[in-house]
Amino acid sequence: MFISQVLDSSGRQCVVARAGSEARIVSGIASIYDLALAALGTGRSLLDQIEAQGLGDTVDLQSAYGKGRVLAPISHRNPTHVHLTGTGLTHLGSAATRDKMHQQDKAQEEKLTDSMKMFRMGVEGGKSRDGKCGVQPEWFYKGNGHVLVAPGGDLPSPCFALDAGEEPEVAGIYVIDQNGQPVRIGFAIANEFSDHVTERQNYLFLAHSKLRHASIGPEILIGDLPKHIEGTSRILRNGKTIWEKPFLSGEANMSHTIDNLEHHHFKYEIFRQPGDVHVHMFGTATLSFADGVSTEDGDVFEIEAPQFGLPLRNRVAIDTATDKDTLVKVAVL
Repeated sequence: MFISQVLDSSGRQCVVARAGSEARIVSGIASIYDLALAALGTGRSLLDQIEAQGLGDTVDLQSAYGKGRVLAPISHRNPTHVHLTGTGLTHLGSAATRDKMHQQDKAQEEKLTDSMKMFRMGVEGGKSRDGKCGVQPEWFYKGNGHVLVAPGGDLPSPCFALDAGEEPEVAGIYVIDQNGQPVRIGFAIANEFSDHVTERQNYLFLAHSKLRHASIGPEILIGDLPKHIEGTSRILRNGKTIWEKPFLSGEANMSHTIDNLEHHHFKYEIFRQPGDVHVHMFGTATLSFADGVSTEDGDVFEIEAPQFGLPLRNRVAIDTATDKDTLVKVAVL
């Protein structure tokens, strides 16, 4: 089953559950966050809570999407309690990349880049086994709920950015219960929007390159993540596709297991604060930037994978301000 957040014809927010082609409003609940809290409060699973709430009117999700009435599939009354984070170097990538890595001689270890060393650590030890965690991955912070863009919305690229590039990923959606236990709501497709030119200058600029908006959805998949995910990432310019490439995800195509990535995020107590929401993105192996594509204002990203329902579309909105080097003034009390 898929769940999403939509504005109905009168502008009221509601939760929509979809099984097959039929999408219906979940009765008596306005947000997926409230639905998750209700399930936690009753001890029910999310599916059982939806059944207990009951289903109401049918919704034409495609039409709502086209009219801009589909919202980000998770939200919080206070956006600062939504944390967007992610991991990198978690996917195996092409067979050629793996072969190249395996052909490296141990004696040439010092010649490997830090990124390749991190990648190899994940391949060799990124899977949890027998209840024990594996090696920790590369980790980054993207921002809070203020940078979470709705499906169909604009992805702002700041005037000081050097690139506005997509990253097609799978994201886990979580809420922290009253005891500080992370609870997964489900999974969604994500566009982990980044500045790859800044990152390429020096890997120590990774943190700067990741402090950008991102988008997830439109729908959350309830249940386990498929082991093998095949999707397509494309860029449209003036209605025409200028770049398109398949991408793979799921544990069959990853060097880390999902539970290992979750462990190394939630092992920090700061990320286990009751009531908080987390959107944690699991990485990618497919980038248009790697193929020499430079995006422009108005380009549209489209990321789709059948296992996640409707495709995720967002438009690039580049800030063309000319004062990008003007110092931000800090006031003194």
